[in-house]
Amino acid sequence: MSNLLAFVVEDSPVIQENLIAALEEMAPVKVVGTAVDQSGALTWLSDAGNRCDIAIIDIFLRQGSGMGVLRALHEADAPFERVVLTNYATADIRRQCLALGASAVFDKSGEIDALVDHCVARAARPS
Repeated sequence: MSNLLAFVVEDSPVIQENLIAALEEMAPVKVVGTAVDQSGALTWLSDAGNRCDIAIIDIFLRQGSGMGVLRALHEADAPFERVVLTNYATADIRRQCLALGASAVFDKSGEIDALVDHCVARAARPS
């Protein structure tokens, strides 16, 4: 099983640091980049020199939004998986994220283990 290359879009430094530590310790994940806002995420993700297998995106960011990131990636038919990790995983938010191309939506308050399990399963699939 090879490492899953992940890009994390999260504006809270503490959450970003803890998430990266959890993912890299509990799943075959290597975080290859991060962003705290929409423009930083889209700049990194659209650079042909950068590569990831999965983007983990928060909805509320320092500037712009995770929805804006999802929308732009959906319109560009980005070649990597997108999942959302948010404190606001309501039924409506989940529906909107899935419509914009997210494969899954996880709640920060109680679904971190499910995100880790998702990454483990994703890393086990052949590319």
